[in-house]
Amino acid sequence: MSFSARIFVTLFIIFASEAKFLPKSRDGCRALLGDDLIKEIASYKNVKNEIFKYVLEGDFKRKTYDELGKFVDTFGARPSGSQVLEDSIDHMIKLTREEEINDIVTEELEVPHWIRGTEKVTMLEPRIKDIDVLGLGRSVSTPPEGITAEVVVVKNFEELSNLPKSDVDGKIVVYDPIFTTYGETVVYRSQGASKAAEKGAVASLVRSITPFSINTPHTGSQNYDDNIKKIPAGAISLEDADLLRRFYDRGEKIVLNITMSSTYETKTSRNTIIDLKGTDHPEKLVIVSGHIDSWDVGQGAMDDGGGLFVSWAAPVILKRLNLRPKRTIRSIFWTAEELGLIGAYAYEEKHRNESHNINFIMESDEGTFAPRGLAVAGTQEARCIIAEILKLFKSINASTLVEDDSPGSDINVIIKNGIPGASLHNANERYFWFHHTEGDTMNVEDPDELDLCAAFWTAVAYIIADISADIPR
Repeated sequence: MSFSARIFVTLFIIFASEAKFLPKSRDGCRALLGDDLIKEIASYKNVKNEIFKYVLEGDFKRKTYDELGKFVDTFGARPSGSQVLEDSIDHMIKLTREEEINDIVTEELEVPHWIRGTEKVTMLEPRIKDIDVLGLGRSVSTPPEGITAEVVVVKNFEELSNLPKSDVDGKIVVYDPIFTTYGETVVYRSQGASKAAEKGAVASLVRSITPFSINTPHTGSQNYDDNIKKIPAGAISLEDADLLRRFYDRGEKIVLNITMSSTYETKTSRNTIIDLKGTDHPEKLVIVSGHIDSWDVGQGAMDDGGGLFVSWAAPVILKRLNLRPKRTIRSIFWTAEELGLIGAYAYEEKHRNESHNINFIMESDEGTFAPRGLAVAGTQEARCIIAEILKLFKSINASTLVEDDSPGSDINVIIKNGIPGASLHNANERYFWFHHTEGDTMNVEDPDELDLCAAFWTAVAYIIADISADIPR
């Protein structure tokens, strides 16, 4: 599948992932599962407590946070295709081997490598003001002198569509949607440039996809339509977008100069796969995962350093505690997630003939704040099993099951084929404050919450991998 085709599917997956629903009544779960399985799941309380005690009070206390801190401080941002990303992969392999886990495989694949250069937006009319901007992933460059043009401000695609082409031709389109949910609002970032170009616009800017700002633009991936002229695309802060909206609503002429440069090529990267082999059914997999790449702004501590490290911690904690489940625990560190789930597509294609062995797949990619439960895709019976497991975590307020047919980003590439899975449901109300910005640093992470996530992630994965019943499809 080409990069552009993958990105199209990726965007569909991201939008669908916002369709979350409250859990339905689980009165029928006992009838579906039977008393024996329910009692068996309840019997894992002591194992769960052992894992939590080791992580929250024992030798692993703050280990996840400390290793994440070293990782983030050493490597910083890890863009797709960069040498620093490859060095960070080597670091994770070395760190894992130091824990005497040696069942590690890397799988090479081609990934996009987009590098931003100069980026500057200046408002020339009705007054002179610099506008903070971050180019969107894969944006094309402007001419060296930049693009100087009048601005049209629109709230949504419908408003753009209703404008005569002559009102947009040769102008810069600024989208200023108010953040509702990520899935509803992100379309203006991901599709805005092509829809503006189709009407004759020469550049596209979007109000950053966030509910909160301290004059902080948020970057992110965007998708060009191959049949439409590619125009430069960037994100501006909420404050500057709202300023432009006020000028526009007053009928004042707005003129901007946009200067952007970038390069784009492909490089070789790797997915990283770590196995803690199961005792009875080593061929059957319970996968925990996070992506190791990040955007080039910030340090990728939250997106997705935390998810990466709780997924690294799971087999390490179990190995240290000599807890070997019946099925294999597999940790996957996806590469090139940010520019189109490239690592996930490559893994799915390479392992398609083995997909029947995936018992359950998990991903953490929306923060590692206080755990609240799981967002789960699967049959009603599968969700009932996970709901019973989550009952063991009531004491930390992490027993919520959110029914979600597209619960993750990378894992949706696999879940869409009918494989059950889940993402971490956590108290991430402020996640999109820092998402894809310079603010994604270690200051966002809390060591105690990260410990809770690591313990929760490990215990859930262990129970799923060890119970007598496979997760049904």
